[in-house]
Amino acid sequence: MVPYNHTEFINIVTDLVNNNYISMDRIDDAARRILRVKFTLGLFETPLADETLVDQLGSQAHRDLAREAVRKSLVLLKNGENADAPVLPLPKKASRILVAGSHANNMGYQCGGWTATWQGVDGNNYTAGTTILSGISAAADPSTEIVYSKNPDADFVKSNNFSYAIVVVGETPYAETAGDSLNLTIAEPGPSTIVNICGNVKCVVVTVSGRPVVIEPYDSQIDALVAAWLPGTEGQGVADVLFGDYGFTGKLPRTWFKTVDQLPMNVGDSHYDPLFPYDFGLTTKPVNAS
Repeated sequence: MVPYNHTEFINIVTDLVNNNYISMDRIDDAARRILRVKFTLGLFETPLADETLVDQLGSQAHRDLAREAVRKSLVLLKNGENADAPVLPLPKKASRILVAGSHANNMGYQCGGWTATWQGVDGNNYTAGTTILSGISAAADPSTEIVYSKNPDADFVKSNNFSYAIVVVGETPYAETAGDSLNLTIAEPGPSTIVNICGNVKCVVVTVSGRPVVIEPYDSQIDALVAAWLPGTEGQGVADVLFGDYGFTGKLPRTWFKTVDQLPMNVGDSHYDPLFPYDFGLTTKPVNAS
């Protein structure tokens, strides 16, 4: 796939063929494979897409299914210090709750790479849907005051008498090589947001990322931890489970490391000592809607 420099690619390949670095048999084989698939798909008879179902794209039925997928993919990694004192599900009725973090109100971050553009987008102006913040606002009791602050300082948290906080942080969008990372850290100012809030009020941290990220340095301050992966446009699905309309059922599809120095690390390795092992995931039961 060479979408931007295709003329340069053609010239280079032609030169390699003319100088006998690539044989014509190899070129013919590659072309034959592509043409075979196109013939099989009937693209020479019907080259354009069938638009008869285009009005169903983004329909409510599709969004409901996507929201269900979000609920079922969430993984609960921590829920209080022990099973006798769980933090989740959260009460919908509270005097005042804080919602914070760079990813709480950002549809582009929820969707990740290959959304609207190759490397994804930042903000809420590119597609319809529900952010995690708006999902929380819709799920909470009407009497509950919801305060949103992207990156509050510790004094703000201490002085506002919050019942609890929901902190949504993670990675910024990426695709392919742009996502290569040697540290796998939460994007700034995420770490300071966690420290400022979770050190001063009961908090639930929700990570939005396409892979495990470094969370171990903050684990002792976090009361409950949820891996939301990339929930896409249906942020309401996150709120559905945080507030107990549905239970947590998801399991980790891969090992969650403590530090990047452990990587690569897989089940069965002699140095296997993860923060959360492969297939880990706490569960909760739904509660009656309040």
